[in-house]
Amino acid sequence: MINITIDDIKMQVADHSTILDAAKQIGVNIPTLCYHDDLCVAGNCRVCVVEIQGRPRLETSCSTPVEEGMVVYTNAPKVRNARKVIVELLLSEHNEECTKCYKNKNCELQNLAQEFFNNQEEYLNLVPDHHHKIDRSSDALQYDPSKCIKCQRCVRTCTEIQGVSALSAVHKGNEMKISTFMEKNFATVVCTNCGQCITHCPTGALTERLYFDNIWKAIEDPTKHVIVNTAPSVRVGLGEPFGYEPGTIVTGQMSAALHRIGFDSVLDTNFAADLTIIEEGNELLHRLKKALVDKEQVALPMFTSCCPAWVKFCEHLYPEYLDNLSTAKSPQQMFGPMSKTYYAKKKGIDPKDIVSVAIMPCTAKKFEANRPEMKSSGYNDVDAGLTTRELALMIKQAGIDLKELPNEPFDSLMGESSGAADIFGATGGVMEAALRTVYEVVTGREVPFERLNITPVRGLEGIKEAVIKFENCLPEFSFLNGVELPIAVAHGLSNARKVMELVKSGKAPYLFVEIMACPGGCIGGGGQPIPTNNEIRQKRIDAIYREDAGKPIRKSHENPEIIEIYKEFLDKPLGEKSHKYLHTHYTERMRY
Repeated sequence: MINITIDDIKMQVADHSTILDAAKQIGVNIPTLCYHDDLCVAGNCRVCVVEIQGRPRLETSCSTPVEEGMVVYTNAPKVRNARKVIVELLLSEHNEECTKCYKNKNCELQNLAQEFFNNQEEYLNLVPDHHHKIDRSSDALQYDPSKCIKCQRCVRTCTEIQGVSALSAVHKGNEMKISTFMEKNFATVVCTNCGQCITHCPTGALTERLYFDNIWKAIEDPTKHVIVNTAPSVRVGLGEPFGYEPGTIVTGQMSAALHRIGFDSVLDTNFAADLTIIEEGNELLHRLKKALVDKEQVALPMFTSCCPAWVKFCEHLYPEYLDNLSTAKSPQQMFGPMSKTYYAKKKGIDPKDIVSVAIMPCTAKKFEANRPEMKSSGYNDVDAGLTTRELALMIKQAGIDLKELPNEPFDSLMGESSGAADIFGATGGVMEAALRTVYEVVTGREVPFERLNITPVRGLEGIKEAVIKFENCLPEFSFLNGVELPIAVAHGLSNARKVMELVKSGKAPYLFVEIMACPGGCIGGGGQPIPTNNEIRQKRIDAIYREDAGKPIRKSHENPEIIEIYKEFLDKPLGEKSHKYLHTHYTERMRY
């Protein structure tokens, strides 16, 4: 332990702590911009400077380690003045159209500008000199360099957390800027559309592409039947923009809000998550049978394909493993064709008049909805993907107070789901949901209640491993008796890269692998409310598991609406209709 003094308060802190860490322990708030809990320390913005007794210059608190006997002043006059000048300099190169900005009232620079208020313009406005152009080439995100403060959080996020390095700092001096490889647009570089750069950006420089105005127009069009489905992570994140504690479950209030907005039918992506488990679980068993009984060459391990950012990562960097990806579509993309075939038929609606909207915690879902492969219904299977943040804004635009709404259920027909579908939102959830169903299919016995929670695949550890052993299988699955199934779960694409390198080297003989691009899985997705950090991620994860535990049905194959859709429309898992509507293929993409 180290003895230090901060603002005349004597304290002890652990060795290797920074001044910023120490100040937090005694409730002293030191402002930051380039600092983020998820990322390595950079010390780029200098906003967090403090005075240290005996040192000739101010030091950055985020990168300065404590020393025995150190005396620190966080609120000295020259500290306040320095911070004020730094903020003013940042503002001189920042497009200050705050009232028109999507991040208005949720912008860290705006907050600092209010904190260090200055009613005089001391520095020239340099924004017009740079001739900035907004990059809207991507279906998922957009970049406005006029709002960039060069903190490089996005660069560190893309490199450290995601291992993609689509962004970097280029040029020097007053020409320095954040750009992509060869300064190409986002649509043509190796960007996975995960949106983690957006959730870590302190300003409005990086945001998702916004499509909610199109949805308002569709809702107002009497010739259109607009249906909406909501992902499991949305219901544990949507409350945050309305003042709820992170991890508050607002499923019923969310459904009520969507009804009041004017959607013709409010349905649940969880229904399609249950559908995904049926198809993906059977696909895994089919591959294992081919390998173990028929002795055929089969692409193993099988990787889950629910996460479109992970799929695109694989298309760019590991195309030789595309056959290993499950052909089962993501829940969003299963819901789309079912809405324009099965749902349309049951409701007697011409599918050309249906507008299918997906509310997702993910920006990559916008890209996925526009993939050319996703038109198996004969139309765009999903017409628009909106983020949790966009839905929150629509609710506010409609003048709806979420806190005052009663709990309302989802509409029937593709609105019922199991607890297994809920846990899709947390890292390890797809694996756990699949194993609950696979176990019962293979053994013909119910999973004991106390074993429904498969804890080895849960938690925020970057890579998790386990082995599932099959015993006392049904006669048709006797080839699995005594077989051990090594599985792995990874979240964050830098961890995905580690898993892929282990697979390539032959050091990890996995047979089934779940990968999610975002830290914590979908609960930490690029479309979730900001801020997001590990504390908030864990609260959302805990809520996901509470939602699962509270469901009367906790296994996908027991969902009565799933049983009905196979009986009335799909016939059987991996059948002809299933392959047409619920399965797809992926495409090798350029690496550079």
